[in-house]
Amino acid sequence: MKLNKIYSAIFLSTLPLTPALAAGLDRSGQSIAAFLQSGNYAEAGISVLDPKVKSNQLKVNDMAEDYYFPSAAIKVQATDKISLGLLYDQPFGAESLYPSTNPVFAVNGEATQVEVETHNLTALIGYQPTENWNFYAGPVYQTVKGTVSLRGFAYGGATKLGSYDINLKEDNAYGWLAGFAYQIPDIALKAAVTYRSEIKHELDTSETFGFGAIKQPNALTEVVTPQSVNIDFQTGIAANTLAFANIRWVHWDQFAVSPKFLNAASGNNLIDYSDDQWSATVGVGRKFNNQWSGSASVGYDSGAGNPVTTLGPTEGYWSVGLGGQYSPAENYFIQAGVKYFWLGDAHAQTGGNIVGEFTDNYALGYGLKIGYRF
Repeated sequence: MKLNKIYSAIFLSTLPLTPALAAGLDRSGQSIAAFLQSGNYAEAGISVLDPKVKSNQLKVNDMAEDYYFPSAAIKVQATDKISLGLLYDQPFGAESLYPSTNPVFAVNGEATQVEVETHNLTALIGYQPTENWNFYAGPVYQTVKGTVSLRGFAYGGATKLGSYDINLKEDNAYGWLAGFAYQIPDIALKAAVTYRSEIKHELDTSETFGFGAIKQPNALTEVVTPQSVNIDFQTGIAANTLAFANIRWVHWDQFAVSPKFLNAASGNNLIDYSDDQWSATVGVGRKFNNQWSGSASVGYDSGAGNPVTTLGPTEGYWSVGLGGQYSPAENYFIQAGVKYFWLGDAHAQTGGNIVGEFTDNYALGYGLKIGYRF
């Protein structure tokens, strides 16, 4: 069951072709599978998520915005034993906007909204002492920025935090990654364990209260993006057929964003989580012929605690996904996938007080990727 180039490319179908909708602010899943491909390899992809997050109790018909994020990677086998890689993704983020006509989350036509954006650039060097083992490590460059507006009775109305805005200006900082992989090509077995460090940011911050009447500029807000561990596994189970699994742990239970003046005014954090995230995806990939292969998967995410912030009122999910890959030639392919998420019900809270429940929510994810071997 020795892998040729087309067959080994089925491993890419084990990746989250479609975007993650995970606990906390987790988005991309931070895969390094492109770096573990054989030979010289490059890929580029885009993922789109269309969520529906509502609360019948609070008369919110949808507060989750659609979003998309790109990814890219290049891996070069410099020598028989040394490989180099560069990976780009957007690991964490949030994008939400409440209806402007709902007084619980809006006032004077202005609505509660949040936008958080991160970018990661990971450089990797790998050492392969034998055909079976690969040890790798490298630095991670990360940028973070965000804006949040709180409006409505959920935050105490216009006289309290219901007229609050914060601008967290972009900051860059460094972390690191390390891991190892083991493979037996003859049986299509590959396993990898990857650790990513936390990354500490100090963002220049401006806060305003009373719709901008009271301005508090020139503060610093500490944001520590969490450490994580990814475990990836695949093995051949029949001719042209692979089983695969991914397990991911993210250390959210100590994550908090606590701006200076908001904390002084309310004694609370802007965002925090009470539990770590555990997620898993399992599935099967199959090569149908030299041009076509596909995959099917089932996923689970634990969430990061409940009650949760009103800025992201879901708790984990179950998902099912389908992916297809077309390879016109041995050295390149086009891949597409779709995933459906059943989002977990959650109680939304502000300042430790539950304001309502969000139930019966879902999301659709789409992904497109091209890969090239050179």
